[in-house]
Amino acid sequence: MSTPDSPPAAPWRNLYGRRLGKTLRASQQTYLAEDLTRLSPGPVDREANPERRPLDLDRLFGGREVWLEIGFGGGEHLVHQAAANPQAGIIGAEAFINGVAMLLGKIRAAGVENLAVHPDDVRDLFDVLPEASISKAFLLYPDPWPKARHHRRRFVTPDYLVPLARVMRPGAELRVATDIPDYVRQTLEQVPQHGFRLLAERPEDWLTPWDDWISTRYERKALREGRVPQYLTFRRV
Repeated sequence: MSTPDSPPAAPWRNLYGRRLGKTLRASQQTYLAEDLTRLSPGPVDREANPERRPLDLDRLFGGREVWLEIGFGGGEHLVHQAAANPQAGIIGAEAFINGVAMLLGKIRAAGVENLAVHPDDVRDLFDVLPEASISKAFLLYPDPWPKARHHRRRFVTPDYLVPLARVMRPGAELRVATDIPDYVRQTLEQVPQHGFRLLAERPEDWLTPWDDWISTRYERKALREGRVPQYLTFRRV
């Protein structure tokens, strides 16, 4: 049962995309076995938290502001931001277990301690994040789902944007990077409808990465294949 201060109970959801790719190396299996539980943001799954009680982010990050990266891929950007911003605690959500294993290896190498990892559907995390708790969010090279009949699976749809807006603070920043023109179109159509304002004066502004940007392997692949990355910044209003 939900309490008045709790998010509503979550429905059953489809999770699109791969959960596991190539066979994990022995070292990656070790990272998952030894580090993943320790880096959990708290009870997120329905068995551990059937009442969907909000996470205690002050306990998790010692009162730091909280950021969120949605679909962190191999984790290079997430670790970069954590190392450069010790004043923030950052939660990374990624359902692809190979990417999670890669991130855990990078966390060990970098020695950062202001990270938490949710290895599953970000919507389950939204269910237990307190309202207006996130001050910055990153959506970097999300799955493009290029076929028209699959566009409803994209992150920039109400199924994701409504709960994202709930957990972001007024004035919080949302960054979106993609190399898919149609994803840009859908982002510009949908995100402002859910409580965000685009911070750009002209389309050319979208071609300039952020000052603290670090290129990811997905971006390097896009550049090799001749696609143009675009960088969109929104403000929660």
